[in-house]
Amino acid sequence: MIYLIATLRIKPGSLAAVTAAVTPCLEATRKEAGCISYDLHADVTDPEALVFVERWETREALTAHFGTPHLQAWREAGGPHIVSRKIEIIHPDRVETL
Repeated sequence: MIYLIATLRIKPGSLAAVTAAVTPCLEATRKEAGCISYDLHADVTDPEALVFVERWETREALTAHFGTPHLQAWREAGGPHIVSRKIEIIHPDRVETL
């Protein structure tokens, strides 16, 4: 099993737009082969901080996810609202950063 942790900073006032853009991706991703869990968390003290916490059976399943239409749609719709992002893929023996 691997984890992906994606920390996002979004533009002030854009939480509603980001939520609307990401919801279809959350729902579709949870149905993907190899997806154990796929959750988005908001910081209750900082409305511009969001964190994806994902669990995947294998790196190959995660790689397949990167090419899905629903992830591409989320990237296009959410992109204008994102100020910065940090992505870490946590394997049992190492951490990848994207």
